[in-house]
Amino acid sequence: MKVAVSRLHFPVTALGPGQRVGLWFQGCSLRCPGCISVDTWDASLGGTTIAELLGAVEPLVPDASGLTVSGGEPFEQPAALAEVLRFWRRRSATSILVFTGYEIEDVAPWLGRNPGLVDGLMTGPYRSELSQTIAMRGSDNQRLHKLTPLGQEFGAFDRPLTPADRALDVMFDDDGAAWFAGIPARGDFARLRRALSGAGHDVQMSDSIRNLAP
Repeated sequence: MKVAVSRLHFPVTALGPGQRVGLWFQGCSLRCPGCISVDTWDASLGGTTIAELLGAVEPLVPDASGLTVSGGEPFEQPAALAEVLRFWRRRSATSILVFTGYEIEDVAPWLGRNPGLVDGLMTGPYRSELSQTIAMRGSDNQRLHKLTPLGQEFGAFDRPLTPADRALDVMFDDDGAAWFAGIPARGDFARLRRALSGAGHDVQMSDSIRNLAP
């Protein structure tokens, strides 16, 4: 089975409790205005196989507190998403958190076909015109659904945003590219870009791209 993946990282600490495996699917048709992950929109990028992906995930499982899946839009690759989550379930008793830009009504058929695979589900598109005052949300319309007993641990994020929630994980690929994981404050990346550019660095960030072809 083919799957499009943007990136895989461990440990991720800014998207759920503990030190988690973070998996970002590649490809998203929702294309929310103001999205900071425009680099994950193009579904033609990041092609690999499920076997290769799971081979990369497997050595990370023993040390992980859980799995967090984002994107891109995971539910636009429904079969691959199910395979990844089943794999995790077979190898770990830890929690699975999935972020989606769809509402829960949109993904309910998938959840019905795959009961118990998702413990915590964050739903709803990013809406830049709305406030950002709740933990682990990009905008306050997004809703956290605790779908299993294990998912109750995510209730710790049903609370007002605190300064500690602004923390981001910074990761570097072999080619020197830097990746950020977490939910930044509005304008954080623009300020970072200005600071780096002012220091003489050549900077390209995905939140600066606004007009990709549909």
